[in-house]
Formats: sequence, C-alpha cells, structure tokens
Amino acid sequence: MKERARGLRKADFEQLSEFRYQMRRFERFSEQAAQSEGITPLQYLLLLHIKGYPERDWATVGELAERLQSQHHGVVALVSRCEALNLVRRQTSETDRRQVEVHIEKAGERVLARLAELHRAELRSLKGAFQVPQIDLD
Repeated sequence: MKERARGLRKADFEQLSEFRYQMRRFERFSEQAAQSEGITPLQYLLLLHIKGYPERDWATVGELAERLQSQHHGVVALVSRCEALNLVRRQTSETDRRQVEVHIEKAGERVLARLAELHRAELRSLKGAFQVPQIDLD
C-alpha cells in the first residue's frame, strides 16, 4: 500500500489538479479575451473590481490593491496606465480629502461590458466542469 501524504489520498490530488487545471483554463481564456479588446488582463481586472465593488461604483487604490492582491504602488501605476487610456479617472473623495476614488469612464464601461458578456458565456460552458475540491482529512 502506498503511503499517503499528510492524510491526502490520490483522489484528493486528482481533484486539486483538476481544479487548478480548470482555473488556469478560465484564466487563460480571460487573458486572451482582455488582449483581444486591446487591454491587459490586469487592466480588465481593475475595471471589474471597480464595477464590482460592493455597494458603490468606485473603489480606492487601497481597496483595489486588496482585490488584486497587489502592492499599493503597483496599483497606482496600473490606475495611471488606465487613466492614460481614458478607461478610469481619479477623483478626490468629497467626504475624506485624503482618499482618492477610482471611477470607470464610459470607454472603460464599454470594454468591461463586452468582456463581462464573454466571461459569462465561458462560465456557462464550464458548468459542471469547475468544481471546488472536497478534500477531507482523516
């Protein structure tokens, strides 16, 4: 009998592998879709996280850094690149002048809408194939 690594069975590794494979397939699709719209995958994610931020239509750089799991200064540079493309704009907060809000511009809204539709169709095609692994330790 083969020894199990820390309580994980062969089937557990197979589930993890399949999950990572399906995740990577979706990520690769997303990367190609963004590039076909003339933006980078990170620019797409920035737009998505602004539009998808809970309970409002803007986000701060700090909030976006958390959502993107990136460093603050890297997100500042990303916002600057998106601003140069007229995808987003910065606005000083009216309630806290220390905070800078990042808003989506009309061009960003159009790109995001097209990409969101492509992603929705891709997610529908993955129904049943993309499942979170159920790994139980004994």
